Amino acid sequence: RLQESRERLSVCSKLCYAVGGAPYQITGCALGFFLQIYLLDVAQVDAFYASIILFAGRVWDAITDPMVGFFISKTPWTRLGRLMPWIMLSTPFAIISYFLIWFVPDISTGQVMWYLVFYCAFQTLVTCFHVPYSALTMFISREQSERDSATAYRMTVEVLGTVLGTAIQGQIVGKVDTPCIQSPFFFSLTNSSVAMEELNMTHDTGSLTDTRNAYMIAAGVIVGLYVLCALILVLGVKERRESSELQDEPVSFLQGLKLVMNHGPYIKLIAGFLFTSLAFMLLEGNFALFCTYTLGFRNEFQNILLAIMLSATLTIPFWQWFLTRFGKKKAVYVGISSAIPFLITVVLVDSNLFVTYVVAVAAGISVAAAFLLPWSMLPDVVDDFKLQHPSSHGHEAIFFSFYVFFTKFTAGVSLGISTLSLDFAGYQTRGCSQPDQVKFTLKMLVSAVPVGLILLSLLLFKLYPIDEEKRRKNKKALQDLR
Repeated sequence: RLQESRERLSVCSKLCYAVGGAPYQITGCALGFFLQIYLLDVAQVDAFYASIILFAGRVWDAITDPMVGFFISKTPWTRLGRLMPWIMLSTPFAIISYFLIWFVPDISTGQVMWYLVFYCAFQTLVTCFHVPYSALTMFISREQSERDSATAYRMTVEVLGTVLGTAIQGQIVGKVDTPCIQSPFFFSLTNSSVAMEELNMTHDTGSLTDTRNAYMIAAGVIVGLYVLCALILVLGVKERRESSELQDEPVSFLQGLKLVMNHGPYIKLIAGFLFTSLAFMLLEGNFALFCTYTLGFRNEFQNILLAIMLSATLTIPFWQWFLTRFGKKKAVYVGISSAIPFLITVVLVDSNLFVTYVVAVAAGISVAAAFLLPWSMLPDVVDDFKLQHPSSHGHEAIFFSFYVFFTKFTAGVSLGISTLSLDFAGYQTRGCSQPDQVKFTLKMLVSAVPVGLILLSLLLFKLYPIDEEKRRKNKKALQDLR
């Protein structure tokens, strides 16, 4: 009991730790929802090159996670810790590169390279922040209950970060009208080109400068929050060195990677959340288009998205209580499967704003579970690994970095699937309306495909071996080992 009381974290420490998760979510949300339309309509990058920038950035982002995990595993312990120096040194360079993403350079050539370089640079630097921050979960306390509690605080703040990213970017940029182009099918054949030209001339020339300024103002606000959150994390959280690290020399990264990838519970957990992440990222990536073109709520998208994120934020404490009371595997089944009936309802019911808001709030409850549970269950896998390999240590960054890698990999896959499907269906860039084939494709991308992926992930979670009884045994065995 005396040992547990020493390991207990204060509410202030948990809050300071949780705040550190906000920069990744705020910037990621702003980039995920607004970068594509910014490149096409504001920076006026050709659609082909814009797709290259987005895809290359996602691929590079996924590659950098294992690379950063490798370098962290080779980093010696310092007076500030092993993870904190990465967070401190990456922050100033990350905010510079993020701001330059939203700046339109006054150059006729090299614009594509500008956005590609700074987008990839920011993804690398934010990875240098987020991977050590994720692994920090294992170094704030040895008590699993305290780590679970801190993870719940973190997930609440991270979901709130997505709300802030959406609200800041959306409200500031939303004050400037974004032009759309009427389909030529709605004009006579003789006047369609004239009408299209008039729309471009009258709208773009008058508001383009204001739109660019709005994006830069939003970037400035988000950069300020990034710095503030990083300072709170560094000043308010103490990184604790594991006593087991003092006993033996760590094995090499490749040996550690082989051990991690041969650990059955880790592979099964990653496989389950791989399909869950793919389902929710397909929903996230296509939700704006679905609301705009299929449901016809062009001016309500931002408010519907905020309803989802606010619902997720408010229900994080409920899921923390649920997993403590009934166990994490039951929380997975109940939390993730709860989205299925509402995903089916939103496409079967005719366009209705009230029903859409109800579905948004219900979907937010499931999003909260999908946010919380992976980060709450990963430490259990690490503890199980430590029991099976007591002489092998220092691999926490590998566990967390490869989970982040697979998550980002699914984001790239979902982006590719969505883009190819919509292109095949005849999607019209910047169109005010879309063909029926595009509307049907959007229904599949936000309903049928995510439901199938969620069902597949639930089958995979049946194979996950660490239930509550196994977790309690591991906790007791680790205490005895220490």
